[in-house]
Amino acid sequence: MTTFTPDASRALDGPDWLVRRRTAAAERLADLTWPTSREEIWRYSAIDDFDPERFSPVPTEELGAPGVEGAPGGGLLAAEAGDRSGLVVVRNGRVVHHELDPALEAKGVHVCDLATCAAGEAEPWLGMCSDASPDAFTELHDAFLAGGAFVHVPAGVVVDTPIVVLHWSHGEGRASFPHTLVVAEEAAQVAVVDRFSSAGGPHLVDAVVELVLGDGANVRYLSVQEHGPHTWQVALQRAHLARDAVLRSSAVALGGDYARLRNESRLEGSGAESDLLAVYFGDGTQVHDFRTLQDHAAPHTRSNLLFKGAVEDDARSVYSGMVRLRPEAQRSEAYQTNRNLVLSEGAGAESIPNLEIEANDVKCSHASTVGPVDDDQRYYLATRGIPPEEADRLIVMGFFEDVIARLPVRSLVDPLRGAVTRKIEHRGHPHG
Repeated sequence: MTTFTPDASRALDGPDWLVRRRTAAAERLADLTWPTSREEIWRYSAIDDFDPERFSPVPTEELGAPGVEGAPGGGLLAAEAGDRSGLVVVRNGRVVHHELDPALEAKGVHVCDLATCAAGEAEPWLGMCSDASPDAFTELHDAFLAGGAFVHVPAGVVVDTPIVVLHWSHGEGRASFPHTLVVAEEAAQVAVVDRFSSAGGPHLVDAVVELVLGDGANVRYLSVQEHGPHTWQVALQRAHLARDAVLRSSAVALGGDYARLRNESRLEGSGAESDLLAVYFGDGTQVHDFRTLQDHAAPHTRSNLLFKGAVEDDARSVYSGMVRLRPEAQRSEAYQTNRNLVLSEGAGAESIPNLEIEANDVKCSHASTVGPVDDDQRYYLATRGIPPEEADRLIVMGFFEDVIARLPVRSLVDPLRGAVTRKIEHRGHPHG
């Protein structure tokens, strides 16, 4: 690679510990082999179209120095979340605004930029999840990590309203590296909303989200991806759950050219529970690509996954999921369901559920479907005088509704239902 070089990595500023982490990753780039679609984990993906030479990291002079803020307070995207406890605005991976309710600060809750947090605050946690599941893109991410959102909730503290993180990426031919790190210690409770948006010419978003849940912690997490039509996203979201921890995680994916999300949940403590939900809608030539892992490494754990998607025009979706029950995961339950609607002849969906069971006292199931809108449903609505286009809109929204209604941040259910509805209503229109 001629653009993602160790020198370019070293040009980024920040605290010594972050510079050391970046430098070590940058030195590994020389031996990096980009994946191909011949590898099972990249099967059906658009990875063969990826050319790293099309992109370059955002230079320091465009990023600005760490700790220099001045961005507005999030605008409409933040307002849609309703009441909030805190806000972080991130531009091209650099935090440009952050705020937190003073009453929560007094209880020890902390929200800061990874590049400017107090010494020793973020360093012990950064990479705790992502280092356990590396690939070429996480290595690239680590080599050019300029900063990111750090949310830390100490033991026993309850954060009643969401903390909102807005990631904005722009710059033709640039690459940005958003990062969100959430740490909820023992018996802490918090809801975090990540919204990823971009605009303009071709842009690479290489994102990582880490969710660390201590014993008895309860985290609700919502990721909303609304990238522009020329953005490539490759993202990892990984959670580690300790004893009796509960994660309710949802993803809404509507944008991008090629948008890939690895969504992984490792249940490390007895009694841990993980619910993973997703809604995705692709049109034009979009590709939505999901790879999931429900990794049970302790007894009496439970996971439930429900991903629903729809594609039209020449769009494609890919879902490949693994449920892994390790030998120590006795008396555990794991469920995985992926359902897809194909709304036009040129669209396509792949669904590949997988099980790897090494324990003998478990409950486990998986299911997947790919198919068109049910003609019986269309006929039923037609007999009641509903035009075909309106009938399809009602059918698709009904298909998504059980996931949308369960989104873990209640204030965003209606705005996101509206966003999905608007995308459906643009069916048949030209795409940018």
